[in-house]
Amino acid sequence: MMTKMKMTLISLFRGNYYGVKSIINRTFLCSLLVLATVVTQGQIPNGYYSNANGKTGSELKTALFNIIKNHTSISYDQLWTAFKSTDKKPNGKVWDMYSDNPGGTPPYEFTFVTDQCGNYSVEGDCYNREHSFPKSWFNDETPMYSDLFHLYPTDGKVNGQRSNYPYGEVSNPTWTSLNGSKLGPSSYPGYTGVVFEPIDDYKGDFARSYFYMVTRYEDKVDSWNTDMLNGTAYPAFSTWAKNMLLEWSAQDPVSQKEIDRNNVVYNQYQHNRNPFIDHPEYAQLIWGSYTPVSFTSTPITEAQVGTVYTYNITATGTNGVSLTITSTAKPSWATLTTTGNGAATLSGTPGAANVGSNGVTLTVSDGTTSASQTFTINVSPASIATTSDLPVFRVYPNPVSDVLHIEASEVKMFSVEIFDLIGKTIYTKDKIMEPVEVEMANFPKGIYMVKILANGKTYMVKVVKR
Repeated sequence: MMTKMKMTLISLFRGNYYGVKSIINRTFLCSLLVLATVVTQGQIPNGYYSNANGKTGSELKTALFNIIKNHTSISYDQLWTAFKSTDKKPNGKVWDMYSDNPGGTPPYEFTFVTDQCGNYSVEGDCYNREHSFPKSWFNDETPMYSDLFHLYPTDGKVNGQRSNYPYGEVSNPTWTSLNGSKLGPSSYPGYTGVVFEPIDDYKGDFARSYFYMVTRYEDKVDSWNTDMLNGTAYPAFSTWAKNMLLEWSAQDPVSQKEIDRNNVVYNQYQHNRNPFIDHPEYAQLIWGSYTPVSFTSTPITEAQVGTVYTYNITATGTNGVSLTITSTAKPSWATLTTTGNGAATLSGTPGAANVGSNGVTLTVSDGTTSASQTFTINVSPASIATTSDLPVFRVYPNPVSDVLHIEASEVKMFSVEIFDLIGKTIYTKDKIMEPVEVEMANFPKGIYMVKILANGKTYMVKVVKR
């Protein structure tokens, strides 16, 4: 957040530099204090979503409705002014998602006020006010008619071509805009009507606008008319539309553009927020295939002094929602390492002082709900041979580059296991009665532990791979 605050402060300061430069220092300092206040106000208010915690499905959707309803409604004419704050590119031009080309050169750009529609005949003539959720669907009623969370400045010609068609995906377009937006028959499973497809870079923006609309107006949406809705308050969407919008939201994650716009709408105009920008996981928790978070692996509860302990943790939860595993209690000798979404490893080597019961509590969270697992690691005294016993084996060369040799001089049979520092076994062989050659050329560089079992004793040797 500090990076964002710093960038916003710098941006605001640059925009006022020449005016500030000429005033006295006292006023200058006051101006900076005001700017800092604006930046601070740009974050999610503490406790804003508290009443949504722990909820899923229709219950979560209703909780969000109660949080964001009763917003301050602005007039349709005020949108022109609002766009100057909500939809301004870094270069000061209009941020039009129907003509923009992220990462490339847009076919044209609009200047605020100067290029405001007006009449148009071709792309690039002027920009107007696009109801991304067409107003005919809700019979031009207020406050939906001027709700900034679904209204954007867009090219007049492209807006006209889009008309009030649903959003969708098109394989064989009948018309394509200069930035690649397409009009044509739907190719998405479950719908065959005419649809409008925005470019990939902005599909998530529009999906989150739609999630907002059916949530903010939960008390009205069942009477709206479009093929994207099914005439209910929940789930509100037709199956094909729900599936497509969830995919769009996942494939095009929340951008800084959306975050900044959300903050401006909240602070300066409507005083409510789009929950699906602040918490994109809400979409899956409401409309996805919800699975309560839980641990799926069984802990290994025995460890031994001087021996590497490893517990590979796996957890499951809502599809499409990132899972985080943390430890609220664990022994000091153990380290928790996240290895993926819903996966982690608890590993470490207990010492003599750790003999006895070592408590562990792990928590998995999907950002809204969580589950915990508590268990005890029983650490037993060492049975590892002393260093005076080690000469019965030769482990060489060390460091090793290619082949590691393991030879026994005083035992008839032994077993070997080689693992890395997080406890992952990379080589194992049992009932060995002759020298062993381990090919390590393709092993990553680092430190490995060679564990040798013989005559009821455990021999541990640290080997460096270079």
